[in-house]
Amino acid sequence: MGKMVGAAVAALLALTVGLVTVAAVGGASGSTRSGSGGGQGATAGRGDAGRQPAIPADWLALYQKAAATCPGLPWSVVAAIGTVETGSGQSTAPGVWSGANSAGAEGPMQFVPSTFAAYATVGPGGARPPSPYDPVDAVYSATAMLCADGGGSATTLRAAVHDYNHSDPYVDTVLTLSLSFQQDPATSGTLVTVLSFAARQLGTPYQWGGTGGGGFDCSGLAQAAFDRAGVVLPRVAQDQYDAGPVVPAGSPVEPGDLVFFGGGSTSVDHVGIYVGEGEMIDAPYTGAFVRFDDAGWSGLVGATRPG
Repeated sequence: MGKMVGAAVAALLALTVGLVTVAAVGGASGSTRSGSGGGQGATAGRGDAGRQPAIPADWLALYQKAAATCPGLPWSVVAAIGTVETGSGQSTAPGVWSGANSAGAEGPMQFVPSTFAAYATVGPGGARPPSPYDPVDAVYSATAMLCADGGGSATTLRAAVHDYNHSDPYVDTVLTLSLSFQQDPATSGTLVTVLSFAARQLGTPYQWGGTGGGGFDCSGLAQAAFDRAGVVLPRVAQDQYDAGPVVPAGSPVEPGDLVFFGGGSTSVDHVGIYVGEGEMIDAPYTGAFVRFDDAGWSGLVGATRPG
């Protein structure tokens, strides 16, 4: 798992954009991936609110300007942290705009007071003295902390994010969302939920017919991730592909799309959740774990855009 995450981060920092483009469906072949078991379900779409960008325009500009003060630090990493912590200040939970949460964290980037004091930075137009509740100060201070911990280097970025929050699932979620934002800053709130769920499953064992509670197969992971966002998918990979809507041939695949592999459009045997920058999260086969994989893997049949 760690090796695959590291490869994805290295590609991100090097700005190596390996976008996947859907080929004409029908001639794909050569997949050696395992299929998935289970029954079937129905499909359902999501409302307009779910299609709204997860990052408000003013916060997007703030993340980009702050990250530019730390050479090599992707703005998308700062944005992903802000998204995970408080939805870029959109959360109404205690401690976001006043007081503290149950862990003592304050402000939209969720600093404990001692950490904020160590990295407090007044950004352009920020509060003086710096305040963890001021969005500009909070984002610039988070950037300062990441930079001091090595966030500008591919080799130490993961450690820098881990120092921000000492949780491997947290780091996996941040780096996954970062890849998505890097390709598409307008990634929707619904897809952030899908991708965040998938990221938290990294390292979970593959289990034929698994839908959680001990493991996942490929379509079980896709179904569970979209279910978390209120989008109902059929159970098996072929049915998920048939449910569509299919991304048109020649179009770039976007974060949150499902990418399918097999011998053709009627013989689909594997599905992954596209993350961005040429990467997907999937449950590949018996004996493996949920992991990052190259979404340009041979046998690509096509992609769909659920909801």
